[in-house]
Amino acid sequence: MSAPIRILAFAGSARKDSLNRKLLAVTARAVEAAGGAVTIVDLHDYALPLYDGDLEDAQGLPENVRRLLTLMQEHAGLLIASPEYNSQLTPLLKNTLDWLSRADDDPFEGKVAAVVAASPGAMGGARSLQHARQLLLNLGCLVVPAQCILPKAHEAFDAEGKLLDARAQKSVDALAKQLVGNVMKLA
Repeated sequence: MSAPIRILAFAGSARKDSLNRKLLAVTARAVEAAGGAVTIVDLHDYALPLYDGDLEDAQGLPENVRRLLTLMQEHAGLLIASPEYNSQLTPLLKNTLDWLSRADDDPFEGKVAAVVAASPGAMGGARSLQHARQLLLNLGCLVVPAQCILPKAHEAFDAEGKLLDARAQKSVDALAKQLVGNVMKLA
């Protein structure tokens, strides 16, 4: 039996009780049910300065960028929860991806990625999800076609963090299967 497909997962939210972190956890369980092995990292543990080319020229990549790059090399896919701030990506997510893109060896090229988004609003984070997908494609990722947005996310979870709506769970499961399946095809 071969080793499971390894997926690195993180949420672009700084909030401790983030709805996107909850959706990421649900999706990570679905990825594991589909045959993947998920490593969830908290971007708080990888604090980064605002990207600055002069800082990079003077000091190189920050240690936390190098740590994240090592993790990316150890994983065949990415699972990212993309919160929505003013219809856009969060500064935390954008800054993290900007720093990671500065590596000499491109960590994104050919990596399979999936993006989920949750929001208390009616659009469920759809606008940030589209921006995240576009950015990951631009960086060289192969982004799975399945999408998972979760509107009214503040009402979507039970006390154990499971999704209440079967349609939402079906969307999560489909995305997880596509992520694992596409990574397996490319392995």
